[in-house]
Amino acid sequence: MKIAVIGAGIMGLSAAWALAKRGAKVSVFEQYAIPNPLGSSVDQHRLIRYPYGDALGYTRMVDAAFAAWDRLWADLGETLYAPTGTLGIDGPGADWAQRSAETLAAAGTAFETLDGAELARRFRHLRPEKVARAIYEPRGGPLFAGRIVERLAHYLGTHGVALHAKTRVADIDPERARVRLAHSAVQAFDRVIVAAGPWVARLVPALAARVTPSRQIVVYAAAPPAQEAAWAAAPTMIERQSDYVYYVVPPRAGLGLKFGDHRFSLEGDPDREREAARAEAEELLAKCRDRFRDGANYRIVEARTCFYDVEPDERFILEPLGAAGFVMSGFSGHGFKFGAVMGLELARTIAMDRDPAAHARWA
Repeated sequence: MKIAVIGAGIMGLSAAWALAKRGAKVSVFEQYAIPNPLGSSVDQHRLIRYPYGDALGYTRMVDAAFAAWDRLWADLGETLYAPTGTLGIDGPGADWAQRSAETLAAAGTAFETLDGAELARRFRHLRPEKVARAIYEPRGGPLFAGRIVERLAHYLGTHGVALHAKTRVADIDPERARVRLAHSAVQAFDRVIVAAGPWVARLVPALAARVTPSRQIVVYAAAPPAQEAAWAAAPTMIERQSDYVYYVVPPRAGLGLKFGDHRFSLEGDPDREREAARAEAEELLAKCRDRFRDGANYRIVEARTCFYDVEPDERFILEPLGAAGFVMSGFSGHGFKFGAVMGLELARTIAMDRDPAAHARWA
């Protein structure tokens, strides 16, 4: 079976990996370099975590995600993940950690509830003031996203997958699995998979009403010297406040200390507005500083943007497209952790002729 995959982010490459393992002849088309420096998958980190508010389905899916990553690590010959644990905090007016605790309990996933004194004792870089509640689960942590995409692309390129970098797809015919490249060449396949991230509506216009590109701000910072030892053992952290939500990834494996704004901007063009203004970076750190000891002494090292492809209810879109296609979209900034399992499940659906509608409901 000949399959075209459009997009070389984690979803496209994971689908290519899983399909090639089942014997398909796979071609991957990417409009920019591979890895794509503008892609949503190639920042230093993405998180894998069990706390998910009241989204029980995603919490339960994390076990399958870990199992899928283990299969990928076996092929790549290295584990590109750090089990830091995940700390969830509710600031004033928020209840995300509380809802996560109820969901984790329903799923049978181990976690701890921490009061302010215990939070300050165990995590000495944190200030416990104005913490409504805090939970900790031990398995979550950062996936080394940029390294994963790079290593996976190299693996695929040396295991029979054709990688076409800087090759823009002009349009597709999902009924007949045809792909027309920007220089007008048309190539024929048995299936076509569109995994184009925030660019998806350019190839699947019907998704424009369901998926919105969202420009997000990320800051890499230097901690004060007195806090460096605490950060070296710190968990990944997510805090929700009444009007704000941010996440923090601790430095591991030579990668940086990252702060991210997780509010959806729901605006921006993924080919433009790629520079993060100093004021945007300062605003993000200002929202976080009070949570950290010596908060005024954290220094911005670098500010970046990334783009999410946001579905209004944060439900993943992994659906049939015409008679011979599939589309992977709507991952809303939290799909990376499920990339490997999404690829494996899509390959199973295609290879075993599983009901695509059932697959769409599962996703």
